[in-house]
Amino acid sequence: MPYLYRDSRPRPPAHPGGARATHSSGKGYEELKHECLRRGILFEDSDFPACNSSLFFSENPPIPFVWKRPGDIVKDPKFILGGATRTDICQGDLGDCWLLAAIASLTLNEKTLARVVPLDQNFGPDYTGIFHFQFWQHNEWLDVVIDDRLPTFKGRLVFLHSAELNEFWSALLEKAYAKLNGSYESLKGGSTIEAMEDFTGGIGEMYDVKAAPDNFYEILEKALKRGSMVGCSIDTSSAAESEARTPFGLVKGHAYSVTGIEEVSYRGRQVQLIRIRNPWGQVEWNGPWSDNSPEWRSVSPSEQRRLSQAARDDGEFWMKFEDFKVHFDKVEICNLTPDALEDSTAHKWEVTIHQGSWVRGSTAGGCRNFLETFWTNPQIKLHLTEKDDGQDDCTFIAALMQKGRRKLKKLGAEMLTIGYSIYESPGRDGHLGKDFFRYHPSKARSKTYINLREVSHRFKLPPGNYILIPTTFEPHQEADFCLRIFSEKKAITEDLDENVAIDLPEPLHPTPSPEETEEEKQFRALFEQISGKDMEISAEELEYVLNTVLKKTKNIKFKNLSLISCRNIISLMDTSGNGKLEFSEFKVFWEKMKKWISIFLQFDFDKSGSMSSYELRGALKAAGYQLNNYLLQLIVLRYSDEQFQIEFDDFLNCLIRLENASRVFQALSVKNKEFINLNIGE
Repeated sequence: MPYLYRDSRPRPPAHPGGARATHSSGKGYEELKHECLRRGILFEDSDFPACNSSLFFSENPPIPFVWKRPGDIVKDPKFILGGATRTDICQGDLGDCWLLAAIASLTLNEKTLARVVPLDQNFGPDYTGIFHFQFWQHNEWLDVVIDDRLPTFKGRLVFLHSAELNEFWSALLEKAYAKLNGSYESLKGGSTIEAMEDFTGGIGEMYDVKAAPDNFYEILEKALKRGSMVGCSIDTSSAAESEARTPFGLVKGHAYSVTGIEEVSYRGRQVQLIRIRNPWGQVEWNGPWSDNSPEWRSVSPSEQRRLSQAARDDGEFWMKFEDFKVHFDKVEICNLTPDALEDSTAHKWEVTIHQGSWVRGSTAGGCRNFLETFWTNPQIKLHLTEKDDGQDDCTFIAALMQKGRRKLKKLGAEMLTIGYSIYESPGRDGHLGKDFFRYHPSKARSKTYINLREVSHRFKLPPGNYILIPTTFEPHQEADFCLRIFSEKKAITEDLDENVAIDLPEPLHPTPSPEETEEEKQFRALFEQISGKDMEISAEELEYVLNTVLKKTKNIKFKNLSLISCRNIISLMDTSGNGKLEFSEFKVFWEKMKKWISIFLQFDFDKSGSMSSYELRGALKAAGYQLNNYLLQLIVLRYSDEQFQIEFDDFLNCLIRLENASRVFQALSVKNKEFINLNIGE
């Protein structure tokens, strides 16, 4: 059962100070390092061995790689040389420019960099070949340890490397990220925002440059000033255009970092400029305001120094902001969470996080196009109570992330197409049913359903209560997800599917013999025929009685009830403990049975004798049981078939087990109350 998330209650964002050790030994970085020092050995990571499986999962290496430690590559290796800067990131023979663009942005914020890349690591006297890095994953900070064996060819690093040949922090960071995702090959192809979020725990927003708001320059300026990470790219119209160069020296389908935005005085007027970096460490813009363009001759030397302008072939360049909007298509901004911001930063976000799952047959209902199952998706209630300062609306960002798909690449998994819809709450509690969505349009929704790891969008809605429905596009697709709500003011969220409640009718009592109905008289005659004078029947005899009666019922197309069901019935109803059912006990059960048959027929919409597992939530609620998503998912996995259908026999077993469990729960509750009262009395 890979997609069952047990606790979906909202929780605060995780703090990196408590990063969880991930090594299979259960030991953290310090313990592993001290162990190597004590034994006088260099660390070798058995979780990510120096072999082909750590490199590729779909092919053999195209060249004979040799794994080497930095000391075997250069004479005087350094972890960081002269500070970790964006010039330390040069792409190798792996299609992970999206990751490298994020690393370049990471170097612009010292505090954020020091969290991901602990700076107290080196190749000094206590060197043992072990290093560690910290990444955010779905509201949890993880500490990933690696050994420093790196893939090389002819004595040079094959993948990410620094322009300084004896500096290794960036290559080791790439290795740790490859381990986190299962292999180096898993890093091929991606979105810069994905790595940015893993470095910060932040939340991503994507802008279409051609349709950007009028204040787009101010948006980028504010984002960079508050430490947000920013990337950009140029779209391709076909796979053949990937990494094709334009006449202006730009690369299509390639991830760039935005590293600065400034206004410069030029010939008596202010010109808006933006600084971009190519993670290749070369290949630059050659238009106006490029490294050697004539525009710089009209800018004072002091202004050039302020902008760190230098004509170097290092992959970094300035360009006019108007030209940027013409030549680039997408901008990705990773807004930092409150715990990722400097204490002095004025703008902070309120954050709420929900974990959940889409499970076939119960909570994987697909988008609104599939009305019959859409309502079965998880539902999160959002309370917007505080307006933005000086505004009439409440601003928030909703970000829906599918979990672990990159790591599952080697098993053939791809990113699912995901999105969400937001509805105005009708004002009642509990999971909203099919009819609500049939007659009520959404108030807002994600821009599109898309096969990215995360879909996010900024909204402004009036204060009030709303229901957010996270979904895959197609029904029956399974994945775990993480939903994050970032709000300018405090927003309250709750999972509508979290509560478990039991609302059963009072136990029925058999009617006295003189008042027997015609139906009871027929049952008594059948009972006497099978049981004899003691009027008690075994499970086998009960099976015969029930199937005989059900076959005579015209509107029922059930298959025969199983012997297991009859044993469970006796377990539920047998008050004497003799393993048999007395006639009085049977009469009580039959009243239950009639109610359960009626409920089943109500939800067997096509009258086929089976019920869609997606209708089980409603059927159980009609029987008095409100279950959370986790319990519902378990029950569906247990009782539905491959076509997500539930036969009456399985429905009956499910209800019997729930009633047995509810009796135990109620008995324990009574005992606990008595215990509490006793202690209070003392």
